[in-house]
Amino acid sequence: MAQPKSETIELLGAKMHLRRAGKGAPLLFLHGAGGVPAWLPFHDALSEHFELLVPDHPGFGASDTPAWLKNIGDAAFCYLDLIEALKLGRLHVVGTSLGGWIAAEAAVRNCAPFATMTLIAPAGLRVAGVPAGDPFIWSPEEHARNLYHDQSFAERALAAPVTPELADLQIKNRFAFARLAWQPRLYNPDLERWLHRIKTPVQLVWGNEDRLLPAAYAQAWLGKLPKARLLPIPNCGHLPQVERPDEVVSAVRSFIRENAP
Repeated sequence: MAQPKSETIELLGAKMHLRRAGKGAPLLFLHGAGGVPAWLPFHDALSEHFELLVPDHPGFGASDTPAWLKNIGDAAFCYLDLIEALKLGRLHVVGTSLGGWIAAEAAVRNCAPFATMTLIAPAGLRVAGVPAGDPFIWSPEEHARNLYHDQSFAERALAAPVTPELADLQIKNRFAFARLAWQPRLYNPDLERWLHRIKTPVQLVWGNEDRLLPAAYAQAWLGKLPKARLLPIPNCGHLPQVERPDEVVSAVRSFIRENAP
């Protein structure tokens, strides 16, 4: 497994932590609400083919919680600034859940930096008559069990020891998540109106058994994005990159090859 290098960059007076590994075309991975407490096999596999950058969102993980972070739009603009600061040029982005939402919010503001986008069960939209799950009211056991279709992943998550440091990190991430997604719950009512601005090719990846954002939400995204396709993954929950990492990495690589300039 590759050992990523940790870096810190200052943006608008706040320190932002990121990990970097691999060589090749730059690929930015935007994490979900749980942050990136560990470097996953999914990250390792991507770093075999790309220069992979995995930041902690502002407010999450080892990044500062800046006073200017008020809503999802602030996170989106932060990433546009980060891309400029790192002088990455055009890059590929993979965003999961909250991270997919942030990626979409950034792209409606300026899609020029993004060569391709792979959004894994992104939050950000609301589908009338199809309620989303509510992770803010789930117990820890409900949270683990509702994120995975294969309950062996939930069992491992529930059995994993929680150190005091990890518990503090989880609390920090939860507060930051609430700052971005508490009200309205997990969506921005204005976002769908502007998704037509994303001219970048978009690949949606969605587990058919997602209990947080049901698969019907994928159709809502498909109906609003000009250049989107859907990869449904059967017998999979909200975290395909964990339950089916090889399949997702293969899909990312294929999509990038198909859309290479």
